[in-house]
Amino acid sequence: MSGSPRFWDRMAARYAKSPIRNEAAYQEKLRITREYFSADSQVMEFGCGTGTTAISHAPFVEHILATDFSSKMLDIARGKAEAAGISNIAFECTSIDELATDNQSFDVIMGHSILHLVEDRDAVITKVHGLLKTGGYFISSTVCLDENLPILKYVLPIGRLVGLVPLVRFFTGQQLIESVRQAGFEIAHQWQPAKGSVFIVAKRI
Repeated sequence: MSGSPRFWDRMAARYAKSPIRNEAAYQEKLRITREYFSADSQVMEFGCGTGTTAISHAPFVEHILATDFSSKMLDIARGKAEAAGISNIAFECTSIDELATDNQSFDVIMGHSILHLVEDRDAVITKVHGLLKTGGYFISSTVCLDENLPILKYVLPIGRLVGLVPLVRFFTGQQLIESVRQAGFEIAHQWQPAKGSVFIVAKRI
């Protein structure tokens, strides 16, 4: 991952208060994801933000490692988990490329609303492949901005220069799917809940 966590630290409180844009689609993503869990699943989520998704899934698995490189986001996530009585999530302040853990450690890895925010998505997806057990699943939901308001490709870099927006990468859903396949996955499930958005379940082979 690239960039500074300072932008996300500044945004943490506002982000935590933001409503989910499409609650029905979000609940469907949770439902589909749980089809790939078991009671003894070891799960990781990178770019977990304020922990909403990890906390929602925690009752269905043995353990979740939830990471984010914003300490402020994680402070909120820890408070939410404590308030919900969730004790099987370990929150760690790190980025996916700096994560220090053994390969083939996880049954499922989640990366939601994050792949368009990393410097090198291919490197991140390859890292995920190595962290998964053979037959494990990478589940992601990604905004593909090349299909949704492509004019932002020219506007957002200006915002980044003045610190108003983070690093954002532009690619299509098909380009993302090809990146996932080339890393050594097969697509087990694919869904486009809205234009410019793709939800993928990919199996490590």
